[in-house]
Amino acid sequence: MSNFECAYIPVGVPTFHLESAQREFEKSVKMLSSICDNLKSPDEMLLSTDKLNKFLQKINPDLVIVQNITFANSAYISEILKRFDCPVILWTLREPVIDGGRLRLNSLTGAFSAGNALKNLGRNFEYVFGSPDENNVIKAIRSVIAAARLKKDMKSLTFLQIGHTPQGFGFGRATDIEILKTFGVTLNSIESRELIDIANSFSDDDIKEYLERADNQINGLEKIPEKNRNDFAKLYRAYSEYCKNNSIGALSSRCWPDFFTAFGTPVCAVLAMLNDMNIAAACEADTYGGLSMYIGQYLTGKPTFFGDPVSMDESENTITFWHCGTAACSLARTDTGACADIHCNRKIGPTLDFGCKAYSEATVLRIGKKADGSFRLFITSGEVLDKPKQFSGTSLVFRTNNNVYNIISNAVLDGWEPHFAVAYGNIAKGLKAFANMIGIEVCEY
Repeated sequence: MSNFECAYIPVGVPTFHLESAQREFEKSVKMLSSICDNLKSPDEMLLSTDKLNKFLQKINPDLVIVQNITFANSAYISEILKRFDCPVILWTLREPVIDGGRLRLNSLTGAFSAGNALKNLGRNFEYVFGSPDENNVIKAIRSVIAAARLKKDMKSLTFLQIGHTPQGFGFGRATDIEILKTFGVTLNSIESRELIDIANSFSDDDIKEYLERADNQINGLEKIPEKNRNDFAKLYRAYSEYCKNNSIGALSSRCWPDFFTAFGTPVCAVLAMLNDMNIAAACEADTYGGLSMYIGQYLTGKPTFFGDPVSMDESENTITFWHCGTAACSLARTDTGACADIHCNRKIGPTLDFGCKAYSEATVLRIGKKADGSFRLFITSGEVLDKPKQFSGTSLVFRTNNNVYNIISNAVLDGWEPHFAVAYGNIAKGLKAFANMIGIEVCEY
């Protein structure tokens, strides 16, 4: 992650109840300092545009948190927007006392002034209402900080696109200009044969370390024919070293038919190992699927599951997501662990074979494209259930918070792609904030 600077900007005027404002100021600094490790905050409340401008000269923020510590007119937010083109949180304080007497802060009216200016200047922003000691306020601000970090760090992400999508899978293709323009990501592209050639250059002695590492993570790998085990380890080394040498943070890889026909061993288990190395790795050359995985991994700190929605159970309100065997070993159920097997269709191994472990909060997401070429973000929330493997390969059973039949029906009718990422964590707020920051449509189901 790059160095991320968050600026707290408490604005107002001195004609309200400053003792109440000071208490909120001190609580706000304390709370924000606890959730942002590089917080820039003033020594005092900024109760004039002169004081505001002096503070603005000292900062170079990646996110500004503009709080109406009391009422402030739109001149304050206008000064901030003239200087910085970064994400904005507009924060309204709750009125501390309602007793029929003096209005202490009038923060909410100030928020309307600022919001009006932001909207008329064409700036997207996030909005938070409440006091600094309220849990919903802390969670909301934490989510936006994470989204703003993601937005900044994606400018440093190099994504590797390995080979072309198979016929009929064109939804996953990306161009370097479109992914740079919308997400700030650098896209590199190579052919799958380049990594196959690197893998073929290794001797069996060259890959002992990689085979041992895989043996420690995958149960039953020794049952796979020796040639396929060694070829897997050669691919594992080729992919790992290429990613390390070229600073690759995420990738999408062509898989069938090349790795079955031209190499004789699938790449599935290699992608699984990369996912456990925090290199988000999608199969079938689905670049936007891989980017979705990266976003989920970034916001949760855990590997994400990549798969097709293959089954629905209305009685349980669940969707089963499945793929041939590329899920990170760390996602496997503890009673089985990550197991090796052969590919369900091609009958060549190794692939991964297990059901995924349960988790109380999870989020399904997908960066997709509409018919006009513009981007949109699919989001639905729920949990991962404690279920055994559903089909040969890796599978995950996701119980949705909303009606599953409606989600599936509307997603099909709305033309979503057939690959989704499942993130282990409730990241819907952060995803919506991120989409707002980069200007793409949110579709929450």
